Amino acid sequence: MRVEHLAGLERLAAMTTILQRARLTHDTAGIWDAADVQWWWRRPRPSDDVATPVWFDAEGPVAAVALTDWDRAWQVDAIVVPGTVELEAVWDRALDAAEASGAPSLEVLARDEDAELRALLARDGFRETDERSGTTWMLATDRPPVAPVPEGYRLTDRASDAAGPHPMRVRNGEEVEARLRQTSLYDPSLDLVVRTHDDDVAGYALFWFDDVTGVGMLEPMRVEDEHQRRGLARALLTEGLDRLAAHGARRLKVGFDGEAGRNLYLGAGFVLVSTDTTFRR
Repeated sequence: MRVEHLAGLERLAAMTTILQRARLTHDTAGIWDAADVQWWWRRPRPSDDVATPVWFDAEGPVAAVALTDWDRAWQVDAIVVPGTVELEAVWDRALDAAEASGAPSLEVLARDEDAELRALLARDGFRETDERSGTTWMLATDRPPVAPVPEGYRLTDRASDAAGPHPMRVRNGEEVEARLRQTSLYDPSLDLVVRTHDDDVAGYALFWFDDVTGVGMLEPMRVEDEHQRRGLARALLTEGLDRLAAHGARRLKVGFDGEAGRNLYLGAGFVLVSTDTTFRR
């Protein structure tokens, strides 16, 4: 086992491999998949340039410290392939790196049944917040039928409709498309948008397919306020799941942090597998 300090795209590539290897050990364990960390790359962050430890065995990376600046706080993650490096050893290095970064506030998302991580958080002064979220899963063969796009709207994707600014730039910055295209899992044919006949963006959803693990994931989805409750979310969701299955996805995953998302995904047939709590220091 050796340890290297990596930053930027090198660390992203290592974390992608670690999460893929971890997912191959268990169908639904953990919170994150490779697509999650690739989605975090969508805009530049000060944390991109902070070199953090990555552990390697003879086959490649097996554990890493991840720091992600979310403006409100820096998220700290100790990402480990089960059976390789002790979580406590990676967590201690993660906390050292976070403290050295000078971030005024740190936060961690922990599964409610993850007693080992929760014990480390309690030991190191992290406090449980009231911020709750969850993760749902579905077999691709159980996906719902594709719902029609409501009248007055059209659904397209970035592969066939690449003209003009990216629909997610308003919330994610002008560099969002360039950054997404730097990642290994981004596929413009899975980058969906619903537009009005006037070509205004009514909603969007980004789906990710990981051919190493067979997992298809949704992150993010947004329907603009003035277009909600018209069936656009259902149309985006079902179209994206169908495309993931066509790409070869065997299992489908989506997380939620609000009641509306929870109801949409459970109503579409996803099964709640875990609930999570945000801890902050």
